[in-house]
Amino acid sequence: MSAIAKVEPMTTARALRGPFDYRLPEDLREGVDVGSMLVVPFGRREVLGVVVGLAESSEISEERLLAPLRALELGVPVDLVALAEWIAAEYCSTIARALALVLPPGAARRLSGRKRRTPKRTDHLPVGAVASGSLQLTAEQQAALDDLLDALRAPAPAQRLLHGVTGSGKTEIYLRATAATLEQGRGAIVMVPEIALTPQIVGRFIERFGDTVAVMHSRLSAGERYEQWRRLRSGEARVCVGPRSAVFAPIEPLGLIVLDEEHDASYKHEGDPRYDARTVAARRAHDCKALLLLGSATPRPESHQAVPRLRLPGRADGRPLPPVSVLDMCGQPQGLHPQTAQALADVRRSGRKAIVLLNRRGWSNFLSCRSCGAVWSCPHCDVALVLHRSQGVLACHHCGHREQLPERCTCGSGTLARHGAGTERLEHDLAAALDDGGFPMFRLDADTVSGAGEVATLLRRFQDAPAGVLLGTQMVAKGHDFPDVTLGVVLDADATLRFPDFRAEERTFALIAQLAGRVGRGGEGQVLVQTIAPQARSIQHAARHDSEGFLSGELERRQALRYPPYSHLVRIVCAAADTPRARAAASAIRARMQLADAEVLGPAALFRLRERERQVLVVKATERAAAVRCIGAAVQQVASARTHAGVSFSVDVDPQ
Repeated sequence: MSAIAKVEPMTTARALRGPFDYRLPEDLREGVDVGSMLVVPFGRREVLGVVVGLAESSEISEERLLAPLRALELGVPVDLVALAEWIAAEYCSTIARALALVLPPGAARRLSGRKRRTPKRTDHLPVGAVASGSLQLTAEQQAALDDLLDALRAPAPAQRLLHGVTGSGKTEIYLRATAATLEQGRGAIVMVPEIALTPQIVGRFIERFGDTVAVMHSRLSAGERYEQWRRLRSGEARVCVGPRSAVFAPIEPLGLIVLDEEHDASYKHEGDPRYDARTVAARRAHDCKALLLLGSATPRPESHQAVPRLRLPGRADGRPLPPVSVLDMCGQPQGLHPQTAQALADVRRSGRKAIVLLNRRGWSNFLSCRSCGAVWSCPHCDVALVLHRSQGVLACHHCGHREQLPERCTCGSGTLARHGAGTERLEHDLAAALDDGGFPMFRLDADTVSGAGEVATLLRRFQDAPAGVLLGTQMVAKGHDFPDVTLGVVLDADATLRFPDFRAEERTFALIAQLAGRVGRGGEGQVLVQTIAPQARSIQHAARHDSEGFLSGELERRQALRYPPYSHLVRIVCAAADTPRARAAASAIRARMQLADAEVLGPAALFRLRERERQVLVVKATERAAAVRCIGAAVQQVASARTHAGVSFSVDVDPQ
């Protein structure tokens, strides 16, 4: 029974570094351990703190140490405390911010100390679980499963990449690997990119494993999230299904982490710490001696290179992937290619279904004055406002600013031009082209659905409809299984190629390949890809369903240019009320970085965001650990200096 608790107060200040010693009174010594949550006096406040260590004595005399005010009953598993400490170091953040990721939902609001009884752990399979052998596996599925079962039985951690085309039966393998894990008395985490867009895989896990499954995601209320966390912590639930935050599910012992659609960028967290759930999952699986199973039809080059692969080259039902036609839009008017218009008309006439993808929402990209050339821009960010015609507004897709659609320019001219097209405009144009009376359209984007329930409802309506078109942004290509879709269309397929991003080719390939995978699952189908870059490498490989060829060429290109996985990128952004302050902070960080075999770019200006001027540094390093340590120390020194008060700092390791 230790006398001193080393506590990390849950504060957000980057300049504040713990842990801080607190004297444990006799009545708390027996129950407090690493991971315990305490309410402690901190300055003039009472704050939540997490115990990260225990000691018999302190460098500060015991009489001067304060004592915790009380302890909360539920704590954090020890392995998650260690994981949070690793995240803080790996992503140049603070331990308090990293610990906030692993705490029980709503923990900061539980300072009243109200206690809940923790049910006794149970390690049995749920009553009514569906037998694992109810479906016949293909030879490829069985071979992959046998390998996974061997890995689960091994005493050491392992990783596998399940590289299977859409419809190849990856989910059934996830289910059987999970069943084997539960039979060993261990638990499993199953991660999906976005819970609202993957209701089918969630439903299959609940159908197979019943009450043993806990579903956690941000759309639940705080009370609902806490209840699911409590069930997992107590052992009442043994399988957690959820998005990236599910990697922190309090499951002990942990035997399996499944990461479905591992290529998806939504596994990267945008807040501080900017962790990548794929990297965190690999670390947690290693520490817990668990199996990490990545799955995708379009895996990342990084995973393809580093993780042993299991291949599922064909669909489980034996049907071929649909043919893909690349339509050259050079010289064509904006809108639908004649072949696309004809194919959609055929779908309508035959009473079938189609999915149309345009990865841009709104009516028009921006609005300008034909007389003076003025462009309507956000007053808080240096970006153009997007026209949303049905709402009669111009909106900023970065900060949320909205203003009424103007009738005239400030120069007095009433001739306004609308540039580009988004999903709102596409819906209007398709309705006109198809004369849609009795042929329903379902638009799926951030403007038409706001919650998981609304997304599921819209997808269910499309599934239940005898015919129709599902149109929208990349949301329409994620994880859906509609057997009666016979046509897929990708508009402006090269738009992602125009981004200044070394992952542009990878994202373009994945977008087309994922959409193609939604087509022809119940019979014949075809995919049409409209582009002004028909010879682009990513588009040609996607049209041939050639992921092996694309990945091989992409890895060669990245090696030549020293991009990941052949280097490591770190992005540091300094934001302030004015440019000189932001630039001075970025320059000070660069001056403190002494990195061998690393390239440092910047400071350079980023566009103004939410009335904050921004300066960015990008580091390309060979040695990841050394670079992270050096950058973390430099940022800490500059953030702690009074001369840079008012500047905010963001460090993004492995930026997406």
